[in-house]
Amino acid sequence: MTAHPLPPADPQIPDGLPEHTLSIVVPMYNESENVEPLLARIHLALDGYPWPWEVVLVDDGSSDATPVELARCARHFGPHIRVVELVRNFKQTAAMQAGLDAARGSVIATMDGDLQNDPIDIPRMVKRLLTENLDLVAGWRKNRQDGLLLRKIPSRIANRLIARLTGVRLKDYGCSLKVFRGSAIKNVRLYGEMHRFIPAWLATVTTPNKIAQEVVTHHPRVFGQSKYGISRTFRVILDLVFVYFFMRYRTRPGHFFGGIGIALGALGGLILTYLIGLKVFFGESIGTRPMLFGGFFLVIAGVQMVTSGVIAELLTRIYYESGTSRAYLAQPQAQLGKDEGWYQPERKVDHES
Repeated sequence: MTAHPLPPADPQIPDGLPEHTLSIVVPMYNESENVEPLLARIHLALDGYPWPWEVVLVDDGSSDATPVELARCARHFGPHIRVVELVRNFKQTAAMQAGLDAARGSVIATMDGDLQNDPIDIPRMVKRLLTENLDLVAGWRKNRQDGLLLRKIPSRIANRLIARLTGVRLKDYGCSLKVFRGSAIKNVRLYGEMHRFIPAWLATVTTPNKIAQEVVTHHPRVFGQSKYGISRTFRVILDLVFVYFFMRYRTRPGHFFGGIGIALGALGGLILTYLIGLKVFFGESIGTRPMLFGGFFLVIAGVQMVTSGVIAELLTRIYYESGTSRAYLAQPQAQLGKDEGWYQPERKVDHES
């Protein structure tokens, strides 16, 4: 086995964990050097875990030796290590969704595959999720081990902006180490760069009172290179606009577009009424006035916005009636039985003895 690059840790399995099954979802892209150390760390963290667990590793179309390492480590560690292989690079959000779709646990934990998240924190987060009847416990990298200019400062700005616009108050939206109740996260579909907004999306199917955060360990990257750059900021801003719209108007987009359309149409109507009054009662020429063109185009824009609202309402109905589309394509997988593919504690393996 490869020497572990992270500092040693004493795994602490909290007492009184309610009965459950645990799935750990890890999207990976060009992380060949991290595969084996990550799995070794997960096994260390869950040593003595009292309930069945599995690991779902998603290869997001890696161009290095990651697929080979995933297959080798799955054979080495056992059938509880499951690999989902995407046919090309669909980016982190789609890979995360593929892992969530494949996960079978009543509790699902997500984390990055770069060894910066530490699975040592997972048992503590799971206990809080179950004992406090939460739907999400999000990690908070209070002592973040990343660069200040390109990572920490943009992340802090984004976190405050997201919290203000979505109403879900978390200090660290970007931490991938999260623990979900499976029945809650399965009701959410992720697209674009939406993995950062999972707490906000989850708030559309549950109450924000069931979302909490927990301080977690964060390590500096040892192997490989970061896949994120400053360009991600622009994609996050665009997705934030969509999240803001979707959270408030997802079931009534006609109100959003219709409200704007009525406001524009009313302003254009007032302008045209004023000009007609000048023409009829004062005999003034209005044919060359800029206000005439402004009023005319405002009315046209208002009609277009109302029409867009009607179309959006129709698309919303289609969206809710056909939830079968996916943001990724994966290689076929073998179907597992209910009791297959779990890492079982020794005292639960033989029920007949």
